[in-house]
Amino acid sequence: MKLNDELTVKIEKFSNLGTGIAKVDGQIVFVENTCPEDEVRIKITKVNKNYASAKVTEVIKPSQHRIEPFCPMQKVCGACQMQFINYNYQLQLKKQIVEDAMRTIGHIQTPINDPITSPQIRNYRQKIQYPVSQKKEGRIVAGYFKPQSHEIVNIKYCPIQPEICDSIIEFIRENAPKFEITGFNEKKHIGDLRHIVIRSSAHNGKCLVTLVVNSTQTFERLNKFAKEIFEHFEQVTGVCINFNSKKTNVILGAKTECICGQDFVEEKILDKTFKIGADTFFQINPKSAENIFKYVKNEISKLNNPTVLDAYAGIATFGIVVSDVSEKVVSVEENSASIEKAKEVLRENNINNVELFAQDTTKYLKSIKRKFDITILDPPRKGCTQDALDETLAHTKQKIIYVSCNPATLARDLKYLTKKGCIVGSIQPFDMFCHTYHIENVAVISV
Repeated sequence: MKLNDELTVKIEKFSNLGTGIAKVDGQIVFVENTCPEDEVRIKITKVNKNYASAKVTEVIKPSQHRIEPFCPMQKVCGACQMQFINYNYQLQLKKQIVEDAMRTIGHIQTPINDPITSPQIRNYRQKIQYPVSQKKEGRIVAGYFKPQSHEIVNIKYCPIQPEICDSIIEFIRENAPKFEITGFNEKKHIGDLRHIVIRSSAHNGKCLVTLVVNSTQTFERLNKFAKEIFEHFEQVTGVCINFNSKKTNVILGAKTECICGQDFVEEKILDKTFKIGADTFFQINPKSAENIFKYVKNEISKLNNPTVLDAYAGIATFGIVVSDVSEKVVSVEENSASIEKAKEVLRENNINNVELFAQDTTKYLKSIKRKFDITILDPPRKGCTQDALDETLAHTKQKIIYVSCNPATLARDLKYLTKKGCIVGSIQPFDMFCHTYHIENVAVISV
């Protein structure tokens, strides 16, 4: 098998990165935009020692699970890898991704439950982060990157996000040049506007707009443009400027300034109201997140008035949601801005049994002697360090509830915990990111 070879193959499986898998003379070939049972003509685009990559030139016999994508940009936009696959079958494939990770990486034999579906599979994405650039003729473009590239697809309409977000982004595209706001050139590291970030609320439809700029401070034409956006849309609660002049792929810089309006939107989970800022971590699909919070709260309510550690807490969403079935909750989050938002939420919801610490989880645990009945772990995609897991075990009496958006790192961490004598009682997937290969999981572990 060589570069540019054209072959006919049948797709056998689905990979954990959202590509189909075929085999040619025993060698694995990853084929983008394919579904198990597809018979396709492919062209080899990359050959490595252990695998090859390919693109489809013709679908000879489509899988019974193929459908027409509801977004015309699906093939060129890198955001919804699975939109051409029937939704129910998407869930089966995601369950298979979790099972494969648990068996091969974690050596975990616990049965995987069927994924809990998202209440919405369109217009569900409440956080939008569009990179921005500028064409030679001066036209601003904003959208998602094409798969495996840094070429921006100029998205005018996206059916997985609220329609108001399309309108705001189009307004920015059209009006930025009037205020002499230029798009960012990544190669030359010049231009003003790097990203548009919108946080919208599923609760009330309001939006917080953040303009990420290639600067260390604001300037008059930028301030005027921010006010123009704020005044044009009644749904916009505020416009912020985030400063990121570094040569980095990280979207947000360390400093954010609110130019007009409020620096947050309100979101409601169960019966609690939360304030979400420009750089606050909060789930992008609140309706599906609510299912996770209900699940975790139900698990905690099985114990009689337990003490709970809420680690990697963000704005302490888990801690706040489970506070009324807990004796005491300690929420630990190293981002101090998130902790400040959590303090406001506690006051407004009149919650008195949640204690907040702006600190790294591992450092906090090393500084205390107390133990908790239950620990909730909700780390970033990279998962937990072994040090963090050791400290969690040392400070947990009965259960760990591990919430993860990455099956591979969850499997790795569960393997470590089981070697330490823990028992994985259940693994429940939740479809948080519809039409993508991503899947959220909640593992309940007895220590």
